[in-house]
Amino acid sequence: MFTGGYMAKKKANAKRQPEELPGRGKKRGRLFYFMAPLLLVLIVILLFWQWPVLSSGAVGVWGSALELFGWGLALIAAAIVVVAGVIWRRQLSDFAHRWKLYQWNRWLGGLVFVTAVWGILALFGLGGRVGLSITGQDIVDYPYWISILHVAGLIIAGVILVVPRACGRFLVNSISRLAREFKGQPVRRKPAPRPASEESPAFPPAVPLRPAGTEVAPAAPSGPPEIERREEPAAATLTPLQAQEKLRQVAQEVWKKYGESPSLVTVDGWRLPPIDILDRSPEIEFSQADNVQRARLIEEALASYGVEARVAQINAGPTVTQFGIEPGWDRKMKEVRERDRDGNVQVKLEEVSKTRVKVERITSLANDLALALAAPSIRIEAPVPGKSVVGIEVPNTIAGMVSLRGVIETNAFQKVAARSKLALALGKGAGGEAVAGDLPRMPHLLIAGATGSGKTVCLNSVICCLLLHNTPDELKFIMVDPKRVELTPFNGIPHLAVPVIVDTNRALSTLRWLNQEMDKRYKELATAGARNIEGYNKGKSGSERLPYLVLIIDELADLMMAGFDEVEQILCRLAQLARATGIHLVVATQRPSVDVVTGLIKANFPTRISFAVTSQVDSRTILDIGGAEKLLGRGDMLFLPTEVAKPKRLQGCFVSDAETERLVYFWGSQRREEAAELKIEELIPSQAGKKGGLAEDPLLAAARQLLQEHKHISTSFLQRRLRIGYPRAARIMEQLEEEGTGEEGT
Repeated sequence: MFTGGYMAKKKANAKRQPEELPGRGKKRGRLFYFMAPLLLVLIVILLFWQWPVLSSGAVGVWGSALELFGWGLALIAAAIVVVAGVIWRRQLSDFAHRWKLYQWNRWLGGLVFVTAVWGILALFGLGGRVGLSITGQDIVDYPYWISILHVAGLIIAGVILVVPRACGRFLVNSISRLAREFKGQPVRRKPAPRPASEESPAFPPAVPLRPAGTEVAPAAPSGPPEIERREEPAAATLTPLQAQEKLRQVAQEVWKKYGESPSLVTVDGWRLPPIDILDRSPEIEFSQADNVQRARLIEEALASYGVEARVAQINAGPTVTQFGIEPGWDRKMKEVRERDRDGNVQVKLEEVSKTRVKVERITSLANDLALALAAPSIRIEAPVPGKSVVGIEVPNTIAGMVSLRGVIETNAFQKVAARSKLALALGKGAGGEAVAGDLPRMPHLLIAGATGSGKTVCLNSVICCLLLHNTPDELKFIMVDPKRVELTPFNGIPHLAVPVIVDTNRALSTLRWLNQEMDKRYKELATAGARNIEGYNKGKSGSERLPYLVLIIDELADLMMAGFDEVEQILCRLAQLARATGIHLVVATQRPSVDVVTGLIKANFPTRISFAVTSQVDSRTILDIGGAEKLLGRGDMLFLPTEVAKPKRLQGCFVSDAETERLVYFWGSQRREEAAELKIEELIPSQAGKKGGLAEDPLLAAARQLLQEHKHISTSFLQRRLRIGYPRAARIMEQLEEEGTGEEGT
């Protein structure tokens, strides 16, 4: 019983112990509050007891400190009290955050201010020896006014350190004001507010007020700066004739400035136009930070799909930016189980093998990358020719314009122009590099693109580039424009063999004449013993030279509809044989379908340019590869040269109407009587005697022979025996019927 009662009492005491802990803490707190005043009383008694000894030592220390620091001790004491209070309240982090501890200039400025105040105390004899050293008064025979300058300099330095931006703006404004006053110019001040009755209820005018219906004619962006501006009818009220007259007046002023200049290059009596006749487009600077951010997004998007890759290079172009992606590794791992010293099983991963990431894994993520970058579309070039990277072309937020002058002035174009008279400025690549072409090496160019994609602007830039470097004795143009509005502005240049051809029947006659001209030139080359036109013209000048002939067709589909078989046959024959005679073709179409751009035409036009098209089928028709359907339009193109297997993305050159008008007027002002046009109509056999106005087909005589042998023939019979298509066989059949000798068979 006794033992059991003792154990129960012990357990009860153990259970009550946690409840008594707070009471013990309260007792200890009360003891502390009781002992603190007692300890303070003891310290006061000790100080009173030993006061004589302490006072004698303190007087000596206080005197030494007062002699050294002066009333600067108050500044030191104030700083110590502030720091102690902050530490005592445990608010050091809040203090640092509120006063921005990382802004060192403010803390340094505050220290300079304290030093200046200490110097001011020294000026009144209250700064001690430290204050005298601040003002420089500790030096014998030191002027008092220099000490004042010391203090003033410290105050100015403190202001500059505390508010540097405001001081910088004040200094710049003061210097500019003094400069204007020194030059005698009036200082710009804010205009006084106008009365409410004079203020316009709408937006204020952006230009000085002029009489109603007039405006200042805008000059070219970077053209001739000396051209005077005149008041002309507003652009909204200009008719097409007035707009044309306006361009013509600007061109006349350009001719007055540059046409009679003695510094112009003269070749065979012709003055070549200067490069200043073209406009210079402003360069757009792209933010490197945006490109770095987009590169990071590309890496994160690829990593989210399990593709290890990194952006190795960034090439910023005028329209798109190319990110060079270096593929990473596909690693195969295996688990290895081992026991440690304690006998626990640990699992480790070891690399078994690694292989490069396949390019197809990156190209298949084109749509996912476009989604991650919020881009309308991206194009992946895998791989980039000559580099071990995969190119991802992302459109820029702001598209830059590539001027013809900007490309002509580059080293890339000058290298091509040094060896060829027919150098072409094509544009700038995705990395901003200029790209130029050589027409004799192409030797023919096929251009395709949907309406509004920049196809006609490309033709204009090709023509203007050739006009800048060739005289009419060196180059002749034959232009075919079924649309009647695209190439007709060039009617005034002396380089035209005939005026711009707008009639389809006359265009077919011109193609036949060009075919005959090629045969004629081959005979001349054979007589002279020359292999090509360069060897024939060597050592000749003026009219003795054989000029280059460049045929430009703005719409091939219209000609193919008029005479499919004949046009295809003539174009293919010219493309195959005309290179050595100096005849080159530049053909454009907005419908790159297989019935327009046939297999024979594609085989004989190895150099092609594709602008934005509507479908991937059209892209494969013109380039034999997809990608043109993802172009952005407005000059964005894919250029496929002869020596490269993959097309290169370019931003084509832009030529404005004002630049074209200046060039046309420049050359038109030099028109000479001896530069006679070719009379193509006189060189082609007359068609007036033909019934129905149709030219006699070369196979018509063979058809007559077949008619005499078989008595009854049909269109399908002519197709089989003459090996021609249905349209041509039908035309021959119609001519036989008009002659009265044909009989329609079954």
